[in-house]
Amino acid sequence: MVEFVNSIPSFLLILVRITGFFATVPIFSYKNIPTIHKLGLSLILSFFVIVMIPDPTIEIDGYYLFYIIKELLVGLSIGFIASILLYALQVAGGFIDLQMGFAMANVFDPQTGIQSPLIGRYLYILAILFLLSIDAHHMLLNGIFQSYQLVPIDGWQMTFLIQGDVAHLVVETISRMFYIAFQIAMPVVGCLFLVDLALGIISRTVPQVNVFIIGLPLKIAVSLFVLLLTISIIFQVVEGLYVDMLSVMKKMMNLIGGP
Repeated sequence: MVEFVNSIPSFLLILVRITGFFATVPIFSYKNIPTIHKLGLSLILSFFVIVMIPDPTIEIDGYYLFYIIKELLVGLSIGFIASILLYALQVAGGFIDLQMGFAMANVFDPQTGIQSPLIGRYLYILAILFLLSIDAHHMLLNGIFQSYQLVPIDGWQMTFLIQGDVAHLVVETISRMFYIAFQIAMPVVGCLFLVDLALGIISRTVPQVNVFIIGLPLKIAVSLFVLLLTISIIFQVVEGLYVDMLSVMKKMMNLIGGP
């Protein structure tokens, strides 16, 4: 009984990190998942973690608040750096919608609580289903377990807040996200550029043809056809995206854990 009481401060710190991780990481952070389920999963995982790792001697004293803040920042940082790359699908969908003429037809995304482009929403759902099919959610949980080996809960590695390496990693991840978005959107955007060029030539050579009437349905049809042809390539990009996600998570944990 005494040993259980002594483990309560450590258990609470573990719970704070896992809760912060679930608040930002893809799949687990979506609003359509009930909060009570997220909290229950956090409690179960916290129990597993405290059983598996060496129990540090942490007491509830004046420094305990700083431990809580540190654990919350660690969980939020690891989950946030992983979610950045997955937003490449939303950005790619925005590029495609802008060329298709769907830029004004954004829909409300109940998972994130924001307006999202139609094609971006479609690609995002496909990516989530693909990640679930390859057990990516299990690897994300494995990542938060590994974080306790690289960033122990009794450490005071708060210098990562002022290190330039963390900011450099975030900027590099955002740049990687835009690069992946261009890769996904380039086939469709390139074909639509050729369609616009052809419509422009038609409007100059045959002024009687109303290109504004035939242009929108033609661009939608071409876009959907190109998406159908490139969907397998998009899945390959998403698989690489998942590998990059795990890589940046590990880099962030190494930076937070310090030397």
